[in-house]
Amino acid sequence: MNSQNLLKTALIGALTLGVASIATAAPAPAGAGGMKAGGMGMTKCYGINAAHKNDCKSVGHSCAGQDSKARDPNAFVAVPAGLCEKIDGGSTSPANKG
Repeated sequence: MNSQNLLKTALIGALTLGVASIATAAPAPAGAGGMKAGGMGMTKCYGINAAHKNDCKSVGHSCAGQDSKARDPNAFVAVPAGLCEKIDGGSTSPANKG
């Protein structure tokens, strides 16, 4: 693994830990709902997952930690609404809708 890939993996891990700590520290406001796009709460961000770590769902499985490909465009990570667009490679829709 070259240093650039190592840096990307570390950044994705740090973002995931930061988002997880924010999500557990502050409960969602009443009526915010779960993963809603555009509103308060969390949204699905595709293409920023770390292999075997923070993927939520991808083609062929539905359990976190099963994706074998980092930055899979079909695996998502739950992030606060509005954050996905700011992450390099992040997309609010999967590459394959399957």
